[in-house]
Amino acid sequence: MSAEHVVVVGAGLVGAASALGLARRGWQVTLLERHAPAVQRGALGLDIRNVALNPQSRGLLEALDVWPQAEVAPYHAMQVWEQWGQSRLNFSAADVGAEYLGWLVEASPLQVALWEACAAPDSGVEVVLGEMQTLTVDAAGVHLQAGALDVRADFLLAADGGRSAVREKLNLARREYPVAQTALATVVRCSEPHGNIARQRFLTDGPLALLPTPVADQVSVVWSQSADLATERAQCDAEEFNRQLTNVSEACLGDIVAVDQRLTFPLAQQTVAGLLADERVLLLGDAARVVHPLAGLGVNLGFEDVLMLLDIAAVDSPLYGNPRWPEYIRRRHMRGRQLVALLHTLRRFYAQRGPLATLVRNTGVSVLENMPALKAQLMREAMGRGPLSRVG
Repeated sequence: MSAEHVVVVGAGLVGAASALGLARRGWQVTLLERHAPAVQRGALGLDIRNVALNPQSRGLLEALDVWPQAEVAPYHAMQVWEQWGQSRLNFSAADVGAEYLGWLVEASPLQVALWEACAAPDSGVEVVLGEMQTLTVDAAGVHLQAGALDVRADFLLAADGGRSAVREKLNLARREYPVAQTALATVVRCSEPHGNIARQRFLTDGPLALLPTPVADQVSVVWSQSADLATERAQCDAEEFNRQLTNVSEACLGDIVAVDQRLTFPLAQQTVAGLLADERVLLLGDAARVVHPLAGLGVNLGFEDVLMLLDIAAVDSPLYGNPRWPEYIRRRHMRGRQLVALLHTLRRFYAQRGPLATLVRNTGVSVLENMPALKAQLMREAMGRGPLSRVG
């Protein structure tokens, strides 16, 4: 097995999974993170941040022995409709011979589980706390300094998020796609159970997602909207917020009766041209591309990166100069660009107002709803089982 030393910058879900996977394949791995994660839960007992994981991502986490031991929220169906039209899209796992389309998992407990697996004495991962100050990449390798730590490695994985410090230090160009939206995230209690169904309504100012949690009458909310509206709704009293959310969701879960803390964060979409810099630095996850959360694909895309990386690392050849990198880069570039463009177009399409735009959308949705083969293919892609998402 190769004796290469790999340093991973960023111990989020994608970074920690890549570090653990490489160590289990015999690589010498150092994982650098600014501070250790902690489980975070709000007043209603759940983490406000959650991730939607498809079957392919679950398979990766099970292989790493970190699939959540705590309760998760499976969803077997998804309903999609818009503000002005009457047509709806209904997706069901049964239509593709599956039990579930995916699972909603609290983000911080999963991150802590991955961190603890990496920090275990027998993991093969050296976990280091610190912030990167300098980074040099040349023919001799990678040289990184973080406080008192001085690391020299053969290869570096940048998994340090959409504002990647590694990417900035290497001056890697990125292309931004304007979103001009802010997401409001919270957890609410409803008067009716969610029934393990994910729901999304496209409003003219942005999509609203109501996602099942392990608690039957609580859903996770991700509401994309203008920055001004997000600020206003984050600061208004709970009763007013609950009233507004009940109205815009068309009371699909009855009345909203309680709301947790409300968090807001600006949305962005971007792609990066140089996923592999100097043959020694590979960008993963949000460091490589950022997509709109409306499709719930962000973490799944990052785990796709990890799966393809581990496939390359499974053979007895070095990561530096590996002949399989061109194919990896081509496929990951194409995947990222396609999804960013699709989500950008979809968001703008649903933002169009007026009777003609509404007629066109409703006609298209009605046609798609009556095309089971196409709907099934869309579900397979979202589940990581289609030709575009499949990594094997």
